[in-house]
Amino acid sequence: MSTIPTPAQSAWLDQDDARTADTIRRHGVCLQLVGMGTCSVPGCGCTAESKKPFAYTIGLFGIAHPELVVVGLGMPTVSTVLNTAARLVLDGARLTPGEALTLPCWDRQIFLEEVPNPGDIAFGANRHYQRPAEASVPLLQLTFSDARGRFPWDSRYSGSRRRQPRPGEWDAR
Repeated sequence: MSTIPTPAQSAWLDQDDARTADTIRRHGVCLQLVGMGTCSVPGCGCTAESKKPFAYTIGLFGIAHPELVVVGLGMPTVSTVLNTAARLVLDGARLTPGEALTLPCWDRQIFLEEVPNPGDIAFGANRHYQRPAEASVPLLQLTFSDARGRFPWDSRYSGSRRRQPRPGEWDAR
C-alpha cells in the first residue's frame, strides 16, 4: 500500500492543517475527535464509528504542556471536558500525572495519567508539530470516575473498562 497521498488527500490535508492552525490561533486549542462520526478524509477506508471513541487537544504542546486525551466519552461531553481542562492550562495551570482534577462543568472526578505510547495515538498533533511518532508530543489521559466516584482500577467500578482502557493498553489503530 502506498503512503503517498492522492491529490484529493493532499488537498484535504492542506485544508485540515489550515483549519487546525486557525482554530489554535483563535481558541488556544483544537480538538481532534476520533471514532465519533463520519470520516472526511478522501479515499479513507476507516470505519468512522468506534467502540472506543476518543478525543485529544492539539495546541498545548506549543506552550510546553502535554496534550490532553479522553477515551470513551461522546459528544458534547468530550468537548466540554477537554475545552474546560485545556482552558485551565491556557490560563496558567500545569496539569501533572497523578493529579486529581475536578471540573466545574462535570460531576465526575478526573485522574491524570501519563500515556506511554502517544505516538500511536496523537497523529494529528504530531502532524501539526511535525514530529515523528518516536518523538511524539506527550499525552495525559483524563481518566474519569463512574457516577459513584470509582475509577476503572477499582473492582467496584460500574463503567465499561473496555470503553475506557488504561493508558498504554490502547492506540488509535
